[in-house]
Amino acid sequence: MTINEHYIKLENMMHCSPFVTYAGAKVTVKKGEAHILLPVRKELFHAAGAMHGALYFLALDNAAFFAANSLVEDVFVLTTSFTTYITRPVSEGVVRSVGKVVNQNRSQFICESILFDSKDKEIARATGIFVRSKIPLSEEIGYKYNRSGK
Repeated sequence: MTINEHYIKLENMMHCSPFVTYAGAKVTVKKGEAHILLPVRKELFHAAGAMHGALYFLALDNAAFFAANSLVEDVFVLTTSFTTYITRPVSEGVVRSVGKVVNQNRSQFICESILFDSKDKEIARATGIFVRSKIPLSEEIGYKYNRSGK
């Protein structure tokens, strides 16, 4: 398997998740980095009329997670700790999250992710720790090579 095949399989794994599909999120994975695009939709707002914090978390955690898993080709990584800072509300456009591995050792990956609004203004950031699990990357969890993402 080539590295690019691994990235495509990871992208397909995210895109087959029912919650991610419902939210409309899309991912692009490369070595040690991942980018998430998420449309801001009114039906997913909180009572004050802006995107719900659960969607901030979705974009930030997935960007960091896929950045970490881009460096692991045999098993699923797990989020063990994730700290999120939401700094601005957003109520329109498409948000973009960029996750990067900033440190790694034998047992863990430390990742950072930043969420931007449609005007490239930072609206949230997060840091997380990820570890290798015992769950194999397999077709059963959507890890398969299919360029269409289905």
